[in-house]
Amino acid sequence: MDLDTSYEVARVAEFIRSHRVTRVALQFPDELLKDSMTVVKALRRELSSPVQLYVMADTTYGSCCVDEVGAAHINAECVIHYGHTCLSPTSVLSALFIFGKASIDASNCSRHIHNCALQSGKPVLVLYGLEYAHAISDIEKALVSKESSLSGSMLEYIYADVSCSAMNPSKTFEPANQLEFDDTSAINKCFEQTSQNYSIGGLSWILPQGRRMEDYLVIWIGLDNPAFANVVLTFNNCEIVRYDAENDCMMTDLSTQKKILRRRYYLVEKAKDANMIGILVGTLGTAGYLHMIHQMRDLIAKAGKKSYTFVMGKPNPAKLANFPECDVFINVSCPQTALLDSKEFLAPIITPFEATLALDRGEWTGVYVTEFRDLIDSTLPIAKKHSEEARFSFFQGGYVEDMDLQADNNDVEKDEILALVSTTEKALQLRDSDDTRSLLTAKSGAEYFANRSYHGLDINSTSSLPGEVLSGRSGRASGYTNEKNDL
Repeated sequence: MDLDTSYEVARVAEFIRSHRVTRVALQFPDELLKDSMTVVKALRRELSSPVQLYVMADTTYGSCCVDEVGAAHINAECVIHYGHTCLSPTSVLSALFIFGKASIDASNCSRHIHNCALQSGKPVLVLYGLEYAHAISDIEKALVSKESSLSGSMLEYIYADVSCSAMNPSKTFEPANQLEFDDTSAINKCFEQTSQNYSIGGLSWILPQGRRMEDYLVIWIGLDNPAFANVVLTFNNCEIVRYDAENDCMMTDLSTQKKILRRRYYLVEKAKDANMIGILVGTLGTAGYLHMIHQMRDLIAKAGKKSYTFVMGKPNPAKLANFPECDVFINVSCPQTALLDSKEFLAPIITPFEATLALDRGEWTGVYVTEFRDLIDSTLPIAKKHSEEARFSFFQGGYVEDMDLQADNNDVEKDEILALVSTTEKALQLRDSDDTRSLLTAKSGAEYFANRSYHGLDINSTSSLPGEVLSGRSGRASGYTNEKNDL
């Protein structure tokens, strides 16, 4: 497939002309940067009007989301997003998504799907990575041809559709479920009545009346990536198989993906014992992220715990290790970047849905929500206890009582200061005596974090003279030369 076809140069040029924009940001993931300059040259040949094109790389947050922060640096009027995407709605800029066209043999794929459907005996729901959207019509035709050539009853197939490939900024947001649930039976009843329309990861489909997701064999065409992990978590009660187009085989063993759900539930139980919680801002462009952050703050406060908000781009163990006082972090991000494997982090990282389960004293009913916009101003599909009684902690091995939720503001402020000082014990092991005294005398949370031993570059310095040249360490990291060894 030639480059003009793969990157849909003519379609991109028509989008730019129809929107009458003059400054366009072209967002490429790292693996496609090698083609970026060729795409720019092809677009300039296709465009008759003078348009300034800017290539964006090294996105501020996840590469699957539109980087509105990076686009704002060059005052872009729209963004052309290339490669894998979560299709999260933008809040400022219009965007066109070019999914790419991954190679796939439609005949072989249809053969594997047909054989798998015959063995299962269930109706089939076909989901796919957006990079294979161009081949779904060919796969459908191949399956129809195969079915018609065989005698017997026709198998039932449902194919998901791509929700959109271009979007305008969304100033508002509509939660997917705006129902109120009083108990578990009402939850199941309401979901049975309203669960005919489904959407996930930019795909949408409608089930026939009376059908449930559990009745279908879900076949995923694509890679084992975050988009597939979201499907496994969201439809955890369904039979799911994956067709690997690169190796032309059907993957039926999903035990690794099933372990993810058990791991997430473990993190929920661990978050229940957290006293200080950090909120990670994992996106600055997805519509509704600010509302979700405020909702998480209110939820944490009602649970009698302390919260701090961190904006640091892509989180990693080194960054979050600077805040050892936080027992858990909540990652407010798009569905495909929110599920971080936090095994290497000092504190677990959970999603807003998991935080709601942990802090709202809810009992998990099996429904898993990956999209944080579905949680905004809507009652979750969980059974709530609304009780202030002591709860059982699996990690402490006994019943514990949460903080008094009725404390006045003065007591809350005092508790916050005491909590910050008392939790410095872990951090003080890495600080010298001068920093220890400054941290212990902090009168507020802001002052506490301001007195850290490491502050980065001094951007307020007025001196233009270069600093002194100092000799660095020599030797190996396991034991530098002249380094004291206390062992």
